[in-house]
Amino acid sequence: MSIAEKLARERRARLAAERLLDQKQRELFAANSQLSRHARLLSDQIVEQRHGLEEARHEAESLKGQNSRYQHDLERANVESELAQRRLWEAIETIEDGFAVFDADLRLVTANRAYLGLFGKHRDFGVGSDYDTILAAFGEAGFGDLGDETVQDWYHAMIERIGRDAIEPTIVSLPDGRHIKLIDRRGDAGDLVSMALDITDAVAREAELEEARARAEAANRAKSAFLANMSHEIRTPMNGVVGMAELLCESGLNEEQRLFAETIKSSGEALLAIINDVLDYSKIEAEKLKLYPEPFDLERCLHEVMLLLQPAARDKGIKLLVDFDLFLPTRYVGDRGRIRQIVTNLIGNAVKFTDTGHVLSRVVGIEGSDGRFDLHITVEDTGIGIPVDFIDHVFGEFNQIEDQSNRKFEGTGLGLAISRQLVELMGGAIWVDSEPGKGSCFGFRVTLAPAEPRDPVDKPDRPILLKRALIVDDVQINRVILERQLETYGLEVTMCTTPAEALRAASAHPFDVILTDHEMPDMNGPALAAALRSAGVGAPVVLLSSDPAAVDGPSAGLAAVLCKPILRRELFRTLEDLSYPATGEPAPASQDAAEPPDAGGRQMRVLAAEDNRTNQLVFRKMVADFDIDLTFARNGREAVEKWRSFKPDLIFMDISMPEMDGREAARAIRAIEAEQGLPKVPIVALTAHVMEGDRDAVSAAGIDEYLTKPLKKVAISSKIDAYCPPSARPAHDLSARPGPT
Repeated sequence: MSIAEKLARERRARLAAERLLDQKQRELFAANSQLSRHARLLSDQIVEQRHGLEEARHEAESLKGQNSRYQHDLERANVESELAQRRLWEAIETIEDGFAVFDADLRLVTANRAYLGLFGKHRDFGVGSDYDTILAAFGEAGFGDLGDETVQDWYHAMIERIGRDAIEPTIVSLPDGRHIKLIDRRGDAGDLVSMALDITDAVAREAELEEARARAEAANRAKSAFLANMSHEIRTPMNGVVGMAELLCESGLNEEQRLFAETIKSSGEALLAIINDVLDYSKIEAEKLKLYPEPFDLERCLHEVMLLLQPAARDKGIKLLVDFDLFLPTRYVGDRGRIRQIVTNLIGNAVKFTDTGHVLSRVVGIEGSDGRFDLHITVEDTGIGIPVDFIDHVFGEFNQIEDQSNRKFEGTGLGLAISRQLVELMGGAIWVDSEPGKGSCFGFRVTLAPAEPRDPVDKPDRPILLKRALIVDDVQINRVILERQLETYGLEVTMCTTPAEALRAASAHPFDVILTDHEMPDMNGPALAAALRSAGVGAPVVLLSSDPAAVDGPSAGLAAVLCKPILRRELFRTLEDLSYPATGEPAPASQDAAEPPDAGGRQMRVLAAEDNRTNQLVFRKMVADFDIDLTFARNGREAVEKWRSFKPDLIFMDISMPEMDGREAARAIRAIEAEQGLPKVPIVALTAHVMEGDRDAVSAAGIDEYLTKPLKKVAISSKIDAYCPPSARPAHDLSARPGPT
């Protein structure tokens, strides 16, 4: 081998050694690096373990402290729980009512002394005793009053009671007079909590209240009986006073005598008004007043009230006006008597407290979705007014606004209070707006169902042909009301405030009709009609008067005389008649020219049952001008006998009579009629009683209608006319009355 080869091999060996050394160095470096990483990881783990160990040591120390605190809190909670339990138990022991707890198996867990004391010396049970043992202890202790129930029955009833899901309370009476109310309720875990309440005082109070209620009811019955008797005892003689005074006023008296008679009559009616107020208030106070709805004409009702109060208004020189919405029905279903009473109170007060000006009753309303009408009825006046401080005062009982300006006005002070109660009973409301010195406006709202077809009941059969009308009236409100009524039928209206202005207007323009007020300054209505005729005005003149009886229409050259306030229907019929002055239709034959009614006819037979001689005299005088055959019965028994023999067409039956009262007599007559198949004779009751229930009692007796004393001639006349049979001649036709026999 050559030196070159050796050198080359040595060189390759040296290079390989160097490479191997380099590789070993790298491996050593890698091993050192890995060893360093492991060392660092181990060091980190050691540090972490040291920290964990430190934290564990601290946590152990903390848990040891918390355990101490928890143990301390638990000990304190146990102390507080024991204290609370002791306080609760002391509270339960303090109450006088019994308290006990039973587990789900109905074994006694605990009970206070009050509960255990219910059994007295018979208590031979304790904690752990079952419910049966408790009931047995109750049985041994005894009961005060079980009625028809035996102890064994009570035991079984109690066992059955405790097994229900909803346990009803029960009351046990003990021999010592105590009354215990047992109240039991089950908990969610099935345990039973029982309360034994001593209700002895409550039972005693309830007995006292029951006794007081019985006494109050007895007192109320006594009061009702007293009011009924008072009503009868006062109205019976007042019937004689007022009735005779009315008859006396119709007789030939001089001026002074007539004044005396009218004073007696008005004073008697005032006394009766006071009695009615007191009785109505008593019925309202006792909540015994009822409503009797029936169809009635509201507009006519208002006019009737106005006519009733017209004399008082005429004496004071004030105008009474009615403004009834022309687009409203006039007939409704309601208690006509009570609505009339409310309106009479409001309008009467307005007239009373008004010295000059007018009193206007206005009716407006709208139709509701149910077809009923929400009506607002107001009464406006130009009187003394009411101070603001007294607005709420006026609706109180026995209240009047008294000062120097109205101290002269009298009354019970009940009218508005009764009106408010009646309106509220109808489901409405009443209010007042007023300004001292300028007047007041009282109003009330009621909701009533209509009692007429959709078409107006006062629509003329023939159209109104009149085109132009002249109104003459010094009161603006009256002119406005008439204008609205006439424009509804297509008339063009001209209004004048004085007769002189009317003469100028009528001379300058033609009119189809002239409507004039009666009493006006400078010239009255008849004088204006005469002046119009003298001026060559040929239009018909219609006089609007509050006293139509004092005017002779034909002789005064008047086409018609209408009574104020004007009834809408009468005004429309008058305009219709003026539209067709000569129809060519034959006039109906008058009753005067008809065949004498006594041809084949007889007198109407009327039986009046009345025990009071004064009332008999009053009744006889009131029907003296009637063509009737009248006989009297002095009591109910005699009335039944005379009904058999006299066979009357109509019976007026007094309710309060000796031997047999009017109701018994009516029942007897109805029973005989039913037994023998006889036609029912009309019976009209005459009663001085106006208490609640009298109307129902009268109807139940078979009586058709009733009149309240004191009797009015017009009321008796209406009943005689209504029940006059076809076989008898008209009761008012005196020309057919036969001569005395």
